[in-house]
Amino acid sequence: MSYMLPHLHNGWQVDQAILGEEDRVVIIRFGHDWDPTCMHMDEILFKIADRVQKFAVTYLVDITAVPDFNKMYELYDPCTVMFFYRNKHIMIDLGTGNNNKINWSLQDPQEMIDIVETVYRGARKGRGLVISPKDYSTKYRY
Repeated sequence: MSYMLPHLHNGWQVDQAILGEEDRVVIIRFGHDWDPTCMHMDEILFKIADRVQKFAVTYLVDITAVPDFNKMYELYDPCTVMFFYRNKHIMIDLGTGNNNKINWSLQDPQEMIDIVETVYRGARKGRGLVISPKDYSTKYRY
């Protein structure tokens, strides 16, 4: 589904996407279009795009073609989803210890919608860190 979502092809476009959006959360998926994890995450993001279009916009960035942010955002995983609001990186506590990003593929589109809504509500209140509606820590997975 990566061909259905807009791609950003250089660092300037990524900066403009983050800077230019005043009222909506900017969701950026950093990764590769050919990676199976990214393919699954792209499918989830595409499924929710119409339902969250009033308060979020989604972009895809290939970390090989645009290596500008790899060190800054520590983009070492095959697939990474990050959230920005009014030129500010919004961190989310998912229970995993890494509050900067989601670096795995979610299984349910409704989970992603819930996360995006939580990020949007918290960011509008001026919070830089929001708490996820679901705990993704591994202690509950048996």
